Amino acid sequence: MDTAPTGHTLLLLDTAGSYHRDIMRNNANADRLRTPYMYLQDRTLSKIILVSLPETTPMREAGDLQNDLKRAGIQPYAWLINQSLSMLPGISDPLLKSRASAEIQVIETIKRIYAQRIFGIPFIAEKKLLPALLDTQLSQLSD
Repeated sequence: MDTAPTGHTLLLLDTAGSYHRDIMRNNANADRLRTPYMYLQDRTLSKIILVSLPETTPMREAGDLQNDLKRAGIQPYAWLINQSLSMLPGISDPLLKSRASAEIQVIETIKRIYAQRIFGIPFIAEKKLLPALLDTQLSQLSD
Protein backbone atom coordinates (compact mmCIF):
# COMPACT_ATOMS: atom_id res chain seq x y z
CA MET A 1 0.00 0.00 0.00
CA ASP A 2 1.48 3.29 -1.03
CA THR A 3 0.42 6.67 0.23
CA ALA A 4 1.21 10.29 -0.30
CA PRO A 5 1.28 12.80 2.56
CA THR A 6 -1.87 14.44 1.19
CA GLY A 7 -4.56 12.73 3.23
CA HIS A 8 -5.99 10.70 0.34
CA THR A 9 -5.65 7.52 2.35
CA LEU A 10 -7.87 8.96 5.06
CA LEU A 11 -10.44 9.97 2.46
CA LEU A 12 -10.48 6.43 1.04
CA LEU A 13 -10.83 4.94 4.52
CA ASP A 14 -13.59 7.40 5.39
CA THR A 15 -15.43 6.55 2.18
CA ALA A 16 -15.14 2.81 2.84
CA GLY A 17 -16.28 3.36 6.43
CA SER A 18 -19.26 5.49 5.34
CA TYR A 19 -20.29 2.85 2.80
CA HIS A 20 -19.96 0.16 5.48
CA ARG A 21 -22.11 2.09 7.99
CA ASP A 22 -24.74 2.87 5.33
CA ILE A 23 -25.01 -0.77 4.23
CA MET A 24 -25.24 -2.00 7.83
CA ARG A 25 -27.86 0.58 8.76
CA ASN A 26 -30.11 0.14 5.69
CA ASN A 27 -30.07 -3.59 5.05
CA ALA A 28 -32.26 -6.11 6.82
CA ASN A 29 -29.67 -8.84 6.21
CA ALA A 30 -26.74 -6.79 7.45
CA ASP A 31 -25.54 -9.58 9.71
CA ARG A 32 -24.87 -11.72 6.60
CA LEU A 33 -23.09 -9.05 4.58
CA ARG A 34 -19.39 -8.34 4.39
CA THR A 35 -18.26 -4.97 3.10
CA PRO A 36 -14.81 -4.23 1.68
CA TYR A 37 -14.09 -2.36 4.91
CA MET A 38 -14.77 -5.50 6.92
CA TYR A 39 -12.41 -7.49 4.70
CA LEU A 40 -9.65 -4.96 5.33
CA GLN A 41 -10.22 -5.22 9.08
CA ASP A 42 -10.14 -9.03 9.06
CA ARG A 43 -6.50 -10.06 9.52
CA THR A 44 -7.25 -13.61 8.36
CA LEU A 45 -8.48 -12.33 4.98
CA SER A 46 -6.30 -9.27 4.34
CA LYS A 47 -2.60 -8.74 4.80
CA ILE A 48 -1.65 -5.08 4.57
CA ILE A 49 2.06 -4.65 3.88
CA LEU A 50 3.54 -1.17 4.15
CA VAL A 51 6.43 -0.47 1.81
CA SER A 52 9.11 2.05 2.67
CA LEU A 53 12.53 3.03 1.50
CA PRO A 54 15.04 2.86 4.36
CA GLU A 55 15.06 6.64 4.73
CA THR A 56 13.58 8.92 7.38
CA THR A 57 10.87 10.70 5.36
CA PRO A 58 9.40 7.57 3.70
CA MET A 59 9.53 5.80 7.08
CA ARG A 60 7.57 8.63 8.75
CA GLU A 61 5.00 8.75 5.94
CA ALA A 62 4.46 4.99 6.17
CA GLY A 63 4.24 5.35 9.97
CA ASP A 64 1.54 7.99 9.55
CA LEU A 65 -0.33 5.65 7.22
CA GLN A 66 -0.05 2.87 9.79
CA ASN A 67 -1.53 5.17 12.45
CA ASP A 68 -4.40 6.08 10.10
CA LEU A 69 -5.05 2.41 9.42
CA LYS A 70 -5.04 1.57 13.13
CA ARG A 71 -7.64 4.28 13.78
CA ALA A 72 -9.77 2.56 11.13
CA GLY A 73 -9.36 -0.82 12.87
CA ILE A 74 -6.89 -2.12 10.29
CA GLN A 75 -3.64 -3.65 11.55
CA PRO A 76 -0.77 -3.87 9.04
CA TYR A 77 0.72 -7.35 8.71
CA ALA A 78 4.29 -6.29 7.98
CA TRP A 79 6.62 -3.67 6.61
CA LEU A 80 8.75 -4.17 3.51
CA ILE A 81 12.01 -2.25 3.33
CA ASN A 82 12.69 -1.66 -0.35
CA GLN A 83 15.95 -0.87 -2.21
CA SER A 84 18.18 -1.32 0.82
CA LEU A 85 21.91 -0.79 0.38
CA SER A 86 22.57 -2.10 3.90
CA MET A 87 21.42 -5.55 2.75
CA LEU A 88 24.16 -5.74 0.13
CA PRO A 89 27.39 -7.43 1.12
CA GLY A 90 30.76 -6.01 0.11
CA ILE A 91 29.97 -2.38 -0.64
CA SER A 92 33.31 -0.61 -1.11
CA ASP A 93 32.32 2.86 -2.35
CA PRO A 94 32.58 5.30 0.63
CA LEU A 95 29.40 7.20 -0.28
CA LEU A 96 27.35 4.03 -0.65
CA LYS A 97 28.82 2.64 2.59
CA SER A 98 27.76 5.83 4.37
CA ARG A 99 24.21 5.58 2.99
CA ALA A 100 24.05 1.89 3.93
CA SER A 101 25.16 2.73 7.45
CA ALA A 102 22.47 5.43 7.78
CA GLU A 103 19.82 2.93 6.70
CA ILE A 104 20.55 0.69 9.65
CA GLN A 105 19.33 3.33 12.11
CA VAL A 106 16.09 3.79 10.11
CA ILE A 107 15.50 0.03 9.97
CA GLU A 108 16.10 -0.25 13.72
CA THR A 109 13.56 2.55 14.31
CA ILE A 110 11.01 0.71 12.18
CA LYS A 111 11.63 -2.48 14.18
CA ARG A 112 11.41 -0.68 17.52
CA ILE A 113 8.44 1.62 16.92
CA TYR A 114 6.34 0.44 14.01
CA ALA A 115 6.53 -3.13 12.83
CA GLN A 116 5.98 -6.60 14.20
CA ARG A 117 7.39 -8.11 10.99
CA ILE A 118 9.88 -6.57 8.62
CA PHE A 119 11.02 -7.94 5.28
CA GLY A 120 13.64 -6.44 3.05
CA ILE A 121 14.64 -6.28 -0.57
CA PRO A 122 18.21 -5.22 -1.30
CA PHE A 123 19.00 -2.58 -3.88
CA ILE A 124 19.02 -4.27 -7.28
CA ALA A 125 20.98 -2.49 -9.99
CA GLU A 126 19.35 -4.15 -12.99
CA LYS A 127 17.49 -2.76 -15.96
CA LYS A 128 15.23 -5.82 -16.03
CA LEU A 129 14.13 -5.47 -12.43
CA LEU A 130 11.32 -8.05 -12.23
CA PRO A 131 13.44 -11.08 -13.22
CA ALA A 132 16.20 -9.89 -10.88
CA LEU A 133 13.69 -9.41 -8.06
CA LEU A 134 12.26 -12.89 -8.56
CA ASP A 135 15.79 -14.31 -8.25
CA THR A 136 16.43 -12.36 -5.03
CA GLN A 137 15.70 -13.87 -1.64
CA LEU A 138 13.34 -11.74 0.41
CA SER A 139 15.04 -11.21 3.76
CA GLN A 140 13.05 -11.25 6.98
CA LEU A 141 14.57 -8.64 9.25
CA SER A 142 12.55 -9.38 12.38
CA ASP A 143 11.13 -12.34 14.26
